[in-house]
Amino acid sequence: MNERRGRMKDDTSEGRFRTDSGIEVDAVYNPGNGDLPDAAEAGEIGVAGHAEDLGQPGQFPFTRGIHPNMYRGRLWTMRQYAGFGTAEDTNERYHYLLTQGTTGLSVAFDLPTQMGYDSDHAIAKGEVGRVGVAIDTVDDMRTLFRGIALDQVSTSMTINSTAAILVAMYLSVGDEQGVRKDALAGTVQNDVLKEYIARGTYIFPVEPSLRLATDLMTFCATEVPRWNSISVSGYHIREAGSTAPQEVAFTLANGLAYVERVLAAGIGLEDFAPRLSFFFAAHNDLLEEVAKFRAARRLWARLMKERFDASDRSCRLRFHTQTGGSTLTAQQPLNNVVRVTVQALAAALGGTQSLHTNGFDEALTLPTEEAAKLAVRTQQILAHESGITNTVDPLAGSYYVEALTNKIEARARAYLAEIDGLGGAAKAIGFMQNEIHYSAYRHQMQIEAKERLVVGVNVHEEEEEPVSMASPDFSALEAGQKVRLEDFKKGRDSADTSQALEGVRAAARSTDNLMPPIIAAVRASATLGEISDLLREEWGSHDP
Repeated sequence: MNERRGRMKDDTSEGRFRTDSGIEVDAVYNPGNGDLPDAAEAGEIGVAGHAEDLGQPGQFPFTRGIHPNMYRGRLWTMRQYAGFGTAEDTNERYHYLLTQGTTGLSVAFDLPTQMGYDSDHAIAKGEVGRVGVAIDTVDDMRTLFRGIALDQVSTSMTINSTAAILVAMYLSVGDEQGVRKDALAGTVQNDVLKEYIARGTYIFPVEPSLRLATDLMTFCATEVPRWNSISVSGYHIREAGSTAPQEVAFTLANGLAYVERVLAAGIGLEDFAPRLSFFFAAHNDLLEEVAKFRAARRLWARLMKERFDASDRSCRLRFHTQTGGSTLTAQQPLNNVVRVTVQALAAALGGTQSLHTNGFDEALTLPTEEAAKLAVRTQQILAHESGITNTVDPLAGSYYVEALTNKIEARARAYLAEIDGLGGAAKAIGFMQNEIHYSAYRHQMQIEAKERLVVGVNVHEEEEEPVSMASPDFSALEAGQKVRLEDFKKGRDSADTSQALEGVRAAARSTDNLMPPIIAAVRASATLGEISDLLREEWGSHDP
């Protein structure tokens, strides 16, 4: 199938227009001509009739948004993903972002932290602080949020395999500030399944990883009620090369797997399902992306009702959006300002609950202060000047958007049926990987053949002066982080630390929830790497 994004040069034939995901686009969409399904068609593809599809904002199946007033009542949370170098460096950026109008903080962790290695581990050499902030100890976490009252901000942490340890550190810092656990608000990604499928920062075999993720979810359901203990991530699935329908299907398949695990752990559906959150990418095909968000919200509501008889409150899909990092180009980087604006517009028109906009320079370097400020201003201009927040779901009733919404839901349903046939998301990892790999390969071949046009890359190219970007001295940064870690270890009571670590070992060998002993270990000054290494000893490491 020759799937095209838009029209090729000199190609004006009918039927040659397609969305980014390869969905064929008709010249004109009208009611009653097959674009919107009648009842018979709806039964075949698993999509209800048009009126049932739409509903009302704030009502099942939430196609038009999860709140009756949406942004007329409250704007989306404006987040900026930040984290680089040391905790001290990142703390400085957080204070800057808060003065510029961000309403939530998002933490990017460096690769060793994501993989469960302290900064002084041999395997961490050359990676400390490069793609996020290095957090080895509770003292690093304390520095990261120095001068920031944790009961006054919402914090999102993009961390998965070591999520339980980082949340334990955050809870400890909150406790030091005198903030009760039930007053802390935020989100931790904690989505290990997508690491095996699309991203690769896994540590342990699949089943122990799922156990750890579930323990964190069940702990937060009772102890940290305002905390979203998982953000089921389609973002990394899309960034790995999936299509929009694949992003929806694979994300929701993972979400269903987590629901089943927490139910099996004895937590009532209504005690945790309302705190589930999701995380999607926003790419360049504006109307397909809007339709994708609407389809995901509707499909999740229907799945929760069909499979678990959930209340309407537990059927609401709440999601964060980040603009597409993989769509940014190193060539003509200022063009990325336009790409990010289009993507942010799609997220807002699709009804996102929070949004991060990428810096235009992120294909070249960690975002500069100038780029981060412009990214925040992009959201603010959309919110306050574009008029899109004046009414709820402004694209509802567009024949094209409704048809795309139906088609994406139908394609996602078909994928979910295949995943169910394989035994669910945990058993279908290889299937989802292969589907993503094929889509990514096809996408790249289209760019190289100029069937998919990317401005500044394969069309409207021009000679450019090399862009010079200042980078931190990562060698000095790594050396300084190692010194801080060494000093931290010297200042602790080693006997207390060892005893607390043995508590984690005992829990790992039992069926006890791991969160209380991990919190105790963090408070006894155990490092992230020490806790992770202990669990590696007990569970082993994943061998792909």
